[in-house]
Amino acid sequence: MMIDNISWLAIYPEIVLLVMACVIALVDLGVSSARRTGTYVLTMLTLAVVAILQAMYASSGNTFYGWSNMVVSDAMGNWLKCFATVSLMVTLVYGRPYAADRDMLRGGELFTLTMLALLGICVLISANNFLVIYLGLELLTLSSYALVALRRDHTTTTEAAMKYFVLGAMASGFLLYGLSMVYGATGSLDIGQVFKAINTGQIRHQVLVFGVVFIVAGLAFKFGAVPFHMWIPDVYQGAPTVVTLIIGSAPKFAAFGMAIRLLVDGLLPLAIDWQQMLAVLAIASLLVGNVAGVLQTNLKRMLAYSTISHMGFLFLGLLSGVVNGTVDSNAAEAAYSSAMFYIVTYVLTVLPAFGLIAMLAREGFESEEIADLAGLNQRSPLYAGVMAVCMFSLAGIPPLVGFYAKLSVLQALVASGHGLHVALAVFAVLMSLIGAFYYLRVVKVMYFDTPLTATTVSAPLDARVVLTVNGALVLILGLVPGGLMALCADAIVRALAT
Repeated sequence: MMIDNISWLAIYPEIVLLVMACVIALVDLGVSSARRTGTYVLTMLTLAVVAILQAMYASSGNTFYGWSNMVVSDAMGNWLKCFATVSLMVTLVYGRPYAADRDMLRGGELFTLTMLALLGICVLISANNFLVIYLGLELLTLSSYALVALRRDHTTTTEAAMKYFVLGAMASGFLLYGLSMVYGATGSLDIGQVFKAINTGQIRHQVLVFGVVFIVAGLAFKFGAVPFHMWIPDVYQGAPTVVTLIIGSAPKFAAFGMAIRLLVDGLLPLAIDWQQMLAVLAIASLLVGNVAGVLQTNLKRMLAYSTISHMGFLFLGLLSGVVNGTVDSNAAEAAYSSAMFYIVTYVLTVLPAFGLIAMLAREGFESEEIADLAGLNQRSPLYAGVMAVCMFSLAGIPPLVGFYAKLSVLQALVASGHGLHVALAVFAVLMSLIGAFYYLRVVKVMYFDTPLTATTVSAPLDARVVLTVNGALVLILGLVPGGLMALCADAIVRALAT
């Protein structure tokens, strides 16, 4: 069902989020609790309402265009926004005790900036116009820069924020320059009109490819793909763990949504060009991410290189939707739905992994080194079990959900029948074998090494409950992945149909 020009209806969840972010910023001025209990509760209630609205929109299956086609509300976008909202709710549950112990809750900035970052994510995913894409991107990145620098008196954190800001500004410039080149060639900022203009075949191919190169470079930075990965290890390690959890989870949905809007909805006639770029980025990311990950001793830095390798896998899904310049609806559905399934399950898995790092930290001790997990099973079997499930899932070991995520991408590659795609699938499997080493090393340290400390591990009840549910979902969705796979497939089919 297509409903055009219902502008306000298309952005109701975003309006609620924006209004409540402003309200919460004002309400927080009167909150005196050291843990910002009132602000926290109001933030969680707001995010719950927004997530329910987004899920209702997604379940309806309707597609709304608003604001002169600048904004689109469809099933794929609304599910991505819903997953991003839920992931930030989980993040705040894991990270609030950590932030309170480090005096990061002197004001309500953590909650307000998180909500503004989510607003940027939602705008970015809903964008159907180059200007709206850039508006959402800047709202997300500026909020992220401020979050990384939240511990103003911490040298490492400030350094990470500066690196993130400088490299992020450069990447945003790349993307903006690429968008301006495509605009100059096609004469339109509307993604649908750009698609039609390119499809006429009357525009100089060289100008378009020049723009696509810069667009893909900007996207690669947001995903953290090699060679635009330099910021990820430093920022993940230097940022407070709660902030690492924020920037390592929900923004991945925004990057995926932006990639689908730009590459598939707008630049699909140029697929033969951007597929080659994604192939190079995927190969480099899988190689560098897995080989460098083996060398890491810092857990957050290891997970950063893990992110790089997983984004390489995601690119393999995105590039297999078009074969030899020919768009096949079945191949496109399989490829893009496998990529969406991959990003959802990846975020689901890294949430408890980073959450555990935050929970294991205590005052004056960050618990970031792999060696800090020594003998964790003897101190807390629950925490060790959840971390082991996450590591096995990230390594792609059945029957956990990470195995089926990798399998769906590999199936899409092989099913395309293209020789290069099959070779990429084989390469990805080999790189996954290398990557399995550093995941299994974490499990070995937790279960077989002698504890360095006898300190008991404690966390609030809500964090323990959410962690248990989160870990259980990684296992349950691995045993019965069909429901989530079907949801992703339906969302992609509806998005491609419009």
